[in-house]
Amino acid sequence: MQSVQVPRKISSIVWLITISLVGFSPLVGAQDQPTTDADSTVTYPASFFAQYQPYSVNDMLLRIPGINVALGGGPDNSGPSRRGLGAGGDQVLINGRRIAGKGNEGNQQLTRIPATEVEYIEIIRGTSGDLDVRGGTQVVNIVLKEAESSTSFAYEINMDHYHDGKYQPGGKFSATGQSGGFTYFLSAEREPRWEFRDGFEESFNLDGSMNETVDRDFGGDAWPIALSANLGYEFDARNIANLNFQYTENNFLDFADRVITDLRVDPASVRVERDETPTKEGTWEIGGDYMHVFRDGSRWRTLFILNEAESDAVRDRLQIDGAQITKDLFLSNYLRTRERIVRSSYVFDLDEVQSLEAGVERAQTILGTSLQLGLMNSNPSANDGGPRFGNLAPITDANGIVEEMRYEYFAIHNWQLNNRMSLETTLLFEDSTISQEGDISKSRDFTFFRPKLDYRFDITPSIQLRATAEKDVFQLSFSDFTASIDSSDDEQNAFEGNSDLRQMQGWRYQANLEYRLPNDAGVLSGNLFLNKWDELIDNVDVSVGDQVLGARGNIGSGQQVGVGLNSSIRLTMVNQPNMLVTAALRIEEPTLTDPILQIERERSMRGGGSNYSFGFRHDLPALSNMNWGFNYRREFYNEFKVWDVDKIERYPKVGTYSGWFEVQAWGGLVYRFEARDPRDRCRVRTRYVNGNIATGDIGEIEDSCSDSGPVLAIKIRGTF
Repeated sequence: MQSVQVPRKISSIVWLITISLVGFSPLVGAQDQPTTDADSTVTYPASFFAQYQPYSVNDMLLRIPGINVALGGGPDNSGPSRRGLGAGGDQVLINGRRIAGKGNEGNQQLTRIPATEVEYIEIIRGTSGDLDVRGGTQVVNIVLKEAESSTSFAYEINMDHYHDGKYQPGGKFSATGQSGGFTYFLSAEREPRWEFRDGFEESFNLDGSMNETVDRDFGGDAWPIALSANLGYEFDARNIANLNFQYTENNFLDFADRVITDLRVDPASVRVERDETPTKEGTWEIGGDYMHVFRDGSRWRTLFILNEAESDAVRDRLQIDGAQITKDLFLSNYLRTRERIVRSSYVFDLDEVQSLEAGVERAQTILGTSLQLGLMNSNPSANDGGPRFGNLAPITDANGIVEEMRYEYFAIHNWQLNNRMSLETTLLFEDSTISQEGDISKSRDFTFFRPKLDYRFDITPSIQLRATAEKDVFQLSFSDFTASIDSSDDEQNAFEGNSDLRQMQGWRYQANLEYRLPNDAGVLSGNLFLNKWDELIDNVDVSVGDQVLGARGNIGSGQQVGVGLNSSIRLTMVNQPNMLVTAALRIEEPTLTDPILQIERERSMRGGGSNYSFGFRHDLPALSNMNWGFNYRREFYNEFKVWDVDKIERYPKVGTYSGWFEVQAWGGLVYRFEARDPRDRCRVRTRYVNGNIATGDIGEIEDSCSDSGPVLAIKIRGTF
């Protein structure tokens, strides 16, 4: 199937139209326009959205220009994996408070809270010691109505249709309410997922002759369930507590059928393989916080999180010859991750324009892994591994526990330099110990000093300059410490572990200029960024003798420089304020020195990097609150390659699109029709033999593509 391409001439015209909208006529016909305060906070009253009759908070946010940037989807979102709780993270507050959670955060509530419960929405563009979240470009605060007692229910049922004729139903239900000082958000959802991809691969020799073809079909059938609860109680104006729960479960079967034709023999031989990988996944999380406000206005707050995630996958590879089925590979991979985090801080004012927050965070992260690999041996007596190795010959039996105990001591100073400038300074010291047990036993200590500066200048109430400089430390993937699997390569059974990994770290510099057009007519923003990294992690060669082996390892330093442009404009110049056009462009240049080839190259990446996107939304409130639109995104410029020890993979750049049509009709319900294309997945893989990618010879070149086809869906929403 051909990917949808946006013609260069059309995309150029769209871009020129979008950036030329500044200075056109203001928004007309909207109710209760948003206001901008002296501190650059933009407030949208609930009445502003009344003409659209939104279903949820998320429906309200979609009508706000530039909301993708406010929610953290700006041009530079390539930050490190989140460590602990920290002062950053989720950029969504509910009634000015942060929800203590990772999988169960404020942004998870956006589709669960009915729009009827909202009093107003704030886009907070400044920094303040009063915020529970620091360091974000912007913070979205959802303020709910106060009532002695109220309860609202929302539900959604949906049906997805896949290109192979499969139908999958799903549904969500949520309850939001309050009674006196008690508030609650409860939700349950079951959102089945079906995937069937039709793929084909051709393998060529170096001289261009074909040596093998693979007709591959693969997919999976999943029925995940998620339950969550967010409970809050305001004892009085000075004491507030929240408790949050989340539970998910997902048991599914992945499968792959391969018809492999070997053209290196005459006549060509054909064999049939099937992979079956039953998988059990489950997570739970408990989080909470307590805040006390002292008489002088200072605050003491403590947050905690306990969570656990388990994944147990077993892969059987079966050789099928008519009625005879023979298992020749067994691969069992078990992962269990646990986190226990507590964070406590005290916030107080130094004077009228300065505040200080000081505190400590303790985080314990534990990963337990177990990997067993069994292969068919030509000698039947060697296949003595028993059920633990699928009754095949034991090859790999890797077990381990990796634990990090981390303490973080921090102080955050917020200074309102004048009525237009603010400066927030963070000083953070981190002390951690990483220990490992199992096949390898060792312990290492690390310390990091992580300062940060966040400067904001409101040139005018509509134009804001933001500049940040910070030291970042990436969260290590503990699965890299022990043997793991590469699910993207049928011929590679496992990666080696590396117990000597160190945290990737470095400095990030950003400058952002944002212009909010008058009368909520749109938002334009530009971002320049430079990231300089040390201890970069990529694939390294850990071969032993003639056996070529790869693992994750630290390879040295590198940098990433780039620019991002975002625009979100209402088409007021043609008297269409309910048409919203969005466009974004990101160009980056990430470089490092390859540890094997010893050449300068980009970082390994399968996607992301440089990309552009375009979206359109049209609201028609007078026609049964109808709205429709589409989004398109495509990668470009970067190489999108992955360098391994004995292979190099190239991923062609493709586009993806989605569209919808929504109307409020029979029964006062919202009917939404969607079409989306998950895009083709194509890859050109060059394999090397008799050595690595520097010393070996090209053994074959694999050219493969797969297509899951478009997905059509209908969703029916309602509240009561």
